[in-house]
Amino acid sequence: MATEHFSTRYQDLDTWPSLDVLSAFLEGQLSAVAAVRPALPAIAAAAEEAVPRLRRGGRLVYAGAGTSGRIGVQDGTELPPTFNWPDDRIVYLIAGGEGAIMQAVENAEDSVEDGIAGIRDNTIGPDDVVIGVAASGRTPFTIAALKEAAARGAQTIGISNNPDTPLLEVCSHPILADTGEEVVAGSTRMKAGTAQKVILNLLSTLIMVRMDRVYRGLMVNMRATNAKLRRRSEIMVMQITDCDEATATDAILEAGGDLKTAVLIAMGASPAEAQGALERHDGNLRKALADLPKTS
Repeated sequence: MATEHFSTRYQDLDTWPSLDVLSAFLEGQLSAVAAVRPALPAIAAAAEEAVPRLRRGGRLVYAGAGTSGRIGVQDGTELPPTFNWPDDRIVYLIAGGEGAIMQAVENAEDSVEDGIAGIRDNTIGPDDVVIGVAASGRTPFTIAALKEAAARGAQTIGISNNPDTPLLEVCSHPILADTGEEVVAGSTRMKAGTAQKVILNLLSTLIMVRMDRVYRGLMVNMRATNAKLRRRSEIMVMQITDCDEATATDAILEAGGDLKTAVLIAMGASPAEAQGALERHDGNLRKALADLPKTS
């Protein structure tokens, strides 16, 4: 596995000046991001297949061990506040259980039984999207979870940093970021972890865009849970509708905090008209705005 290789280039790394060490680390991080570009078609294809499943009520499932599992949790936990994705439609399958998010659990990644049980216990089915992440591409827990999910008809996405690995072979959507050897040999929290984070960011955000939770580059589905975000909501309504601040504030209040509804209200619709337009177009604000003259 290239991610485990020892590089003679860095064999005296511990004797280098600190700035030289950091330069080597940064070079590795930049190359990790660059390694994602060849995977863009695979990421796009995975997202496109995920959307119809999720529209039917499916769940996003993150499966992994160690660093890879924690990166999955980091990606998933950002979706509810950013895009108002339902909390109960995200599942985390972490080798060693929830405690392994904060502290390493020895040998947990080797348990095939736990990987299978995680899928079975959560009744994963055809509408679910299971994302397995493993730098090595050989983690038994994650491979077992993907195989069981595939047997149950779920979409399976595998993210690995080594080519020709079992993880990429058992899933319907293999995504490879070939990051190669690490500056610190085997420390896949570095280059490999960075590439995994980038891939998950791209994948989940594209899914949210295709799920109509972004309009004109704005987070129109976000949860305004604090003063900063409430202010951001007002600004977004003003940007989209070109209304004044008072109108935006009133529209948000009338919409019960729902930003898409507030936009339509600020454009002259009643709350009922706004909600009706959004329902007709499955929450697509662009289509609801185009429909607005017919309902107002």
